[in-house]
This record gives sequence, C-alpha cells and structure tokens, in this order.
Amino acid sequence: RRVNWGYCNSLNVGEALAALINLLCCNPEFQTPSAPELPPDTPRIQLRLAGDKRKHNEGRVEVFYDGEWGTVCDDDFSIHSAQVVCRELGYLEAVSWFPSSKYGKGEGRIWFDNVQCNGKEKTLALCTSNGIGVSDCKHTEDVGVVCSDKRIPGFKFINSMANNSLNIQVEDVRIRAILSSYRKRVPVTEGYVEVKDGGKWKQICDVEWTKHNSRVICGMFGFPGERKYNARVYKMFARRRKPSYWDYSVNCTGNEAHVSSCKLGHAMAAKANSTCGGGTPVVVSCVPGRAFSPTSMTGFRKAFKQEQTLVRLRGGAIVGEGRVEVLKNGEWGTICDDNWSLLSATVVCRELGFGSAKEALSGGRLGQGMGPVHMNEIECSGFEKSITECFFNKESLGCSHEEDAAVRCNVPAMGFQERLRLSGGRNPNEGRVEVLVERNGSQAWGTVCSDGWGTIEAMVVCRQLDLGFASNAFQETWYWPGEVSADPVVMSGVRCSGTEMSLSQCLHHGAHLTCPKGGGRNAAGVSCSETAPDLVLNPQIVEQTTYMEDRPMFMLQCAYEENCLSTTSSETPANSYRRLLRFSSQIHNNGQSDFRPKAERHSWVWHDCHSHYHSMEVFTHYDLLSLNGTKVAEGHKASFCLEDTDCEEGIEKRYECANFGEQGITVGCWDTYRHDIDCQWIDITDIKPGDYIFQVVINPNYEVPESDYSNNFMKCRCRYDGHRIWMYSCHNGKAMVHQPLVERQFYIIHAVLLRCSTTLLDLKDNSTRK
Repeated sequence: RRVNWGYCNSLNVGEALAALINLLCCNPEFQTPSAPELPPDTPRIQLRLAGDKRKHNEGRVEVFYDGEWGTVCDDDFSIHSAQVVCRELGYLEAVSWFPSSKYGKGEGRIWFDNVQCNGKEKTLALCTSNGIGVSDCKHTEDVGVVCSDKRIPGFKFINSMANNSLNIQVEDVRIRAILSSYRKRVPVTEGYVEVKDGGKWKQICDVEWTKHNSRVICGMFGFPGERKYNARVYKMFARRRKPSYWDYSVNCTGNEAHVSSCKLGHAMAAKANSTCGGGTPVVVSCVPGRAFSPTSMTGFRKAFKQEQTLVRLRGGAIVGEGRVEVLKNGEWGTICDDNWSLLSATVVCRELGFGSAKEALSGGRLGQGMGPVHMNEIECSGFEKSITECFFNKESLGCSHEEDAAVRCNVPAMGFQERLRLSGGRNPNEGRVEVLVERNGSQAWGTVCSDGWGTIEAMVVCRQLDLGFASNAFQETWYWPGEVSADPVVMSGVRCSGTEMSLSQCLHHGAHLTCPKGGGRNAAGVSCSETAPDLVLNPQIVEQTTYMEDRPMFMLQCAYEENCLSTTSSETPANSYRRLLRFSSQIHNNGQSDFRPKAERHSWVWHDCHSHYHSMEVFTHYDLLSLNGTKVAEGHKASFCLEDTDCEEGIEKRYECANFGEQGITVGCWDTYRHDIDCQWIDITDIKPGDYIFQVVINPNYEVPESDYSNNFMKCRCRYDGHRIWMYSCHNGKAMVHQPLVERQFYIIHAVLLRCSTTLLDLKDNSTRK
C-alpha cells in the first residue's frame, strides 16, 4: 500500500529493488518491535516481575528509577495499568492483577501511587499518578500482575539501565550441539548457549560467565545440574569459525528458575573486541536425570546422582508434573501451598531429576491427596538437595487437602511428539494412533494393532502427545470419518506398564508383527482429556469397621446368586452358617473430573435381588492373602451401583442410584458401602487361624481411566484366631497380587529373559570366535 508502484515502474529493476529495501528498512512500521521512543521529559524507568511467584510471567511489579528498585501501590490500579506493564515487558497482554502484596512485600521506595492508565500508554511512566516517588502507601499494598505466556512477536528488549532483568522467553535461548558426538544425541546436553537477537542466533562471551549461569540454563532445558567439559576442543573450534557475540552478559545467582529472573548487563568484552577479549563462546554441559539419559547402557553412570527419594509427584498427566508428596515417618503426605513459590518448586524438580520449575501450582490444582499434610510455609534458598532440607513451619496447622501444592517441571526435549500422531478423530484430542517408523531405509507412518489395546496404553499415547489423560481406549476405529492415510500395521503386541514416556518404550513385537484383525479402520485409537478422576479408598474406615459374622445360608440367597460366596458354599445346607469378614469401604474421588462407569446407561444390568442397576461388573476386588502373597480367599468382584453418599462442604451430590438415576462419583465426594450390605465381605468359612494380609483393589481392570492408579490399592495386616479377627496397619500402597498387573509383569519378564538369553548367546559366540 505504501509503495508508489508507478514511480517504481519508471526505474530499472536495481533502482526499484533499492527503493523497496529502503522502505522496508527505514519505515518504522516494518521494523522489529522494541522499547518505544518516548518524549524527552518522560522519566526513564525499567520494569521487572519479582517476589514469590509461581511462573516467570507473573510477580510483584518493581520499577528501577534513579539507581534504585522500588514498587507500585495498588491504589487505583486496574487491568488497563496491568496491560501497560505487561506490554512494556514484552508480553502480548495482561491476564490479571493482584493487590495487597500477593507476591510478597517489596523493599525500598514506592515509586508510583494512584496509577491510572487507559491501556494504550507506551510505558507506565506516561500513566497518570501522584508523581514518581510521591506515595502514602506501605509495602503491604504492593501490586502484582500476571501476563500472558505469549510474547510480542519480534519484541527486542532494550537495556537502558545499568542493572536490569533479562526479559526473554525460553524459545529465545538454545543449546546448540557443536561436537559431532553430541549432535545426534537426544536430548542435547552439551553445546553453545545461543540467544536469538534480531532474527539471528548469537553466542555469549564467556569472560563474565559463571557456574551459576550454567546451572540456570541447564535447569531451563530440563536438566538438574551442570558438569565440566573439555574446553580445549571448543577453543579449537572457536578459532576455526568466527563467532557472532551477543551484546549482553548474564549474571545469575544460581537459584533462579528461569533466565528471565537473572540480571542483564552490557558485555563490554564482546563489544570492544570481536574476539571476546580473549574469551570464547559460552559452553554448557548439563547432567540429565536418569529417565532422560542418552543411552540405556551408560545412562545410570552418566546421569544425575539421585539418592533414595523422599519426594514423589502424583496426579500429573505428563512426566515432570504432579501433586508434591513427601515421605515422613513411613507415611506419604502432602505439602500445604502457603508461601509455595517457584523457588521451592524448583528444589522439588531438581531433586527428582528434572530441571527448574515452570510453574508452582496451589489449591489442589492437580488433585487432592490423602493422609497428613507434612509441610507448610516452606522457605528454600534454591540450593537444597531436597525439599525436606528447606525451612518450614512445624507448628502451623489447619491446612486441608484443598491447599495441596503441585509443580510443573522443565523436562528435556526428547522429540517424542514428532513420532506419533492421531488421525480420523472428530477433534484433535482423539483418533487412530499412527507411529512413525523406519521401513526400507525411509520413514513411514503406520497404525498400531488393537489386540490387547487398553487404557494403560492409551495413557502413554496421550502423555507422549502432551494431550493430558486418556479418556477412552478404542479397539475399533472403523466408524470414524475420513480415509486412512497411514500405512498398514507397524506395531503389534503393545504392552505398557503406564510409566513410559513414549509408546516405543513399551514392549511390542518388534519386526515380527502379529495382528489377525489388521490395521486401518480396526487399528488402535484413543481419546484424550485434560482431566481425569482419581479414586482413593479411606484405609481408616476399613480398619475401624471390620468385624466377623456367622450368617445362616438361607439369608444369603441373593449373595449366592451374585457369586459373593466361596465355591464351597454350594455344599452348605440352608440351616448352616457361613463365616463372613465384614467391613465398610469409603471411596473418595480426589481427581479433577467425575468418575463415570465405562458402560453406557442402556447397557446397565438390573439385579432383582438387590433391586438396582449395576453399571460396572468389576469395580473392586477383595482378597485375603497369606504372608507370602498367596490368595487364600476372595470377595465378590464387586459390581456396585455408583453414587455420591456424601461430599465435602460446598459440593453438591450429582449421582444417585434410585429411580434409574445417573451413576458416578463427583469430584470431592465419596461413595460409602456399609458393612451391613450384601457382598461387602470376604467369605472366610474355610480359612484356618493365622496371620494374613487383607487387600482391596479399586478399578482393578483399569476399565475407567484415572490420573493415578498407584493409590487404588489398600492393604491391612489381619490376625484371625478362629473366634475373633483383628485388622491393623491399614494403608494405601501397591498390591501384592493383582491379576492384570501380574499378567503384564509376566509378559515383561518373559520378554526381558528372551532378550538376555539372546545377548548371552551372542556374547558366547563372540568369545568363541575370539
């Protein structure tokens, strides 16, 4: 629109091209967005986000003026003022703002008070206020903002202050592998640290570089620590290829979760001398966590040294996120979110072999835990090896699981998403699973055989594609519209344990495919969801309600019809008794979405004896085991009706079995099966006196997806003397015997033994030849 094409037509090609280049280079509308030009009398300020923040794009608003950092008062502050702040920092827009020192109280002067902006100002200094430095506020009124994750495209931060924060996002920084031995490794753990500036990647001069800087860079890219490297090789490389240095230097303290929290200064050595004042480009060498080691054979030796962890993550959809749980006095408990910050979250992430924290979540965002709340008001320096070393308030009580803290950690880029895709679904979150494999020297897409395909395998697919949790696993996908674009089946016999980061890490048949159904429209499919339920049994209720009852056989006809008694009951006369171990079970939904039965309502089964519909034929297993894990008695594989018996305060019941009502368990509610209802027992008529293990497994066949299956098991110690029974030490934990799990483990062990025996034969052959 701006070019006079008639004028250009009168010129030769060279002159016309020169005119166009001049327009693109010199017209402000075509230049890279950067800090705006301001009127001469505008106070020169610089902004940063500080305080107890959970993400790098939020925090207390701090202003650098007259050589001193200060804050902004919340009086008259609005979303329009937050918009100005965020855009001045290079973010696309403001999401929200918080008064009353939400991110902690600042220090120093309060530079702005009664700030009123219309949202279009180029800097906070142009907004109406009492005047810079004029304020009657206290630091309890410091304002904070939350900016969007997205940056202004092409925004270039201009450093006009001597001491400043670096405001760049992780996409503006990279570790570029230089040595051939590292170029093909995934993830990239060693190479030049490069910053994108003006569309070009530039190196950083290492004259002012410190180990603390390397620690922060490694943390951003998902690595828990840094290590030494061969500097001589990189010096030789730098002599051969002239580097292009960045204009700034980075100064980190080492406990920052993101490089945007470090200080930025002029790199005088790089400006004064193209040779970096005798230095070379910055190189970092990062230590990966065990799960991300470059090779399986040497991974444990080269990986981050991790002791027996006292911390774990639960309820997260992908690797590196979840509710933080701590082991104390032999019992797992949660952390209260009071004072929960990005700094404390980073300690957790590094302890578990990940990088720094991307986000510190509060308010039970990733589900509520069970048991005690072990820690509250945590304060970390950032250099602790474990969150248990941080200071916390041992006397602070009153936290509930609604305040459970969680984290999202930086994890290394493994490239898993590029080797898997969904096709044919009604939306991007569902479809046939297609895998990228090498065939005849080239890469091709193919489908996955659906034989044995289940919820656990679907969970791995959704995790690999960063789509959350699996909501369904499909063994038939012929009804989805569209043509099948993929090649035939390229993967069969897939069996996952549920902890894998990619489908290729699951056991499968390899090159010898076996799939009677074929692929295409009968291939495996999934649908994914951002949230999932999480069922947890209350062990204290079981322990408190257990008792023994001798019940006449003529009163157990309904239970007999539903196979709730042992097989020997068929020989029991009507006037004889069966001895029953009875107990109550209270099953909570601590997840982020309602637990609904897999079967649709039209397929529910009516049971005349109990006069209600059964929506799940297999919901719970009750087992009595010997001390060596052998099953000696079992309860009915409970086909219960699901409903909300009671809920947390403020949550309404949604599901009720009566009158063919909808079945399920609402988030924050629980379903209680009282000890005095049919089939809420184990038939122990034939059991000898002794010590046993009592075990309950919820959702044993993984029919309904959950965010965490590890807490579906409950175990108790049990003593029976022939006349009385005691239940004690009940706790949630892994099952001793669980048939689907045993089958999976046998499959895995069998495959591993085959691989080991093949390897040993190869080694024997090699030694013979030698």
